[in-house]
Amino acid sequence: MQSLHSPAQPSKHAQYWSENLRLLAILLTIWFVVSFGFGILLVEPLNAIMLGGYPLGFWFAQQGSIYIFVVLIFVYATAMNRLDKKYDFGEE
Repeated sequence: MQSLHSPAQPSKHAQYWSENLRLLAILLTIWFVVSFGFGILLVEPLNAIMLGGYPLGFWFAQQGSIYIFVVLIFVYATAMNRLDKKYDFGEE
């Protein structure tokens, strides 16, 4: 009995999962940079900039990283819908 796909060529599921993991890594890196980098490491230089009467570093630490996280959730959902269509993995 022969396999449906050759070992040299990854299956459709493996390609889908690989793209999903790559997308997750990119989005989590963005979130890490915004929350840890802007909210903790770069807070002093960012505090020189004011946003709505508050220092920008304080804003990122208190609210900015949460807003970015919510935006990244929507980006992930949109990207996964496209990925589902690309690999024909829709809901049935």
